[in-house]
Amino acid sequence: MTGGRRTQAERDAMTVEIGYALVSAVFAAVVVFGAVAGPVWLFELPGTVETVLMSAGLVLLPVVFFVRAASVLYRYRRAAGQPSQPGRTNPDS
Repeated sequence: MTGGRRTQAERDAMTVEIGYALVSAVFAAVVVFGAVAGPVWLFELPGTVETVLMSAGLVLLPVVFFVRAASVLYRYRRAAGQPSQPGRTNPDS
């Protein structure tokens, strides 16, 4: 992206990428939370184990969300700033 005004296509691409980052981050966070805290609802576990699993799930939930969202947006920013490679096939051609 250039230092000037962004085109409508660039703004649309950015909007789509932000939406993808948020949706995939929510999905990843819910999957990790379910994998860690899910046994609490499926099995009869001692109170301490239930507390530990729920606490771990609640700690991992926002961590996974932010790491996933940041990694998607960072990867998009790096890819958008790089010019296409000479001699490579353009996927739009």
